[in-house]
Amino acid sequence: MITLNINGKQRALDVAPDTPLLWALRDGAQLTGTKYSCGMSLCGACTVHVDGAAVRSCSTPVSTVVGKRIRTIEAADADKVGQAVQAAWRKLDVVQCGYCQSGQIMGAISLLQKTRKPTDAQIDEALQGNLCRCATYVRVRAAVHEAAKQLGV
Repeated sequence: MITLNINGKQRALDVAPDTPLLWALRDGAQLTGTKYSCGMSLCGACTVHVDGAAVRSCSTPVSTVVGKRIRTIEAADADKVGQAVQAAWRKLDVVQCGYCQSGQIMGAISLLQKTRKPTDAQIDEALQGNLCRCATYVRVRAAVHEAAKQLGV
């Protein structure tokens, strides 16, 4: 049994220490907003926050996050930055198929928590590992700018 702090709550999960965080979240905690795609940290669909940093949950063993704060897409709106990002996504109709969007949103939140008025280059760099098969990159970038504007930057 491993206890993790997920979205502000302690959750005891019956998983092995080497279980990828993604599977602990999806299968153990029943939080299915974090998506599985490549399984090799290449696409970003599985992005979550660990102590505020964006990480790929598909290649992060649960043993490395014990005692740390894990935030998933289900709690993306837990602060003003997350609320602004989600509002911008809706306002600009960013989502197409939607599969990559939880990872895109978590990456955008992480960026805006560190850089309140990012340039296009900073957005592209921060989200470069988040792949979108529908190619909504222009809308994603515009939504990050919109969220920054909503935050009063």
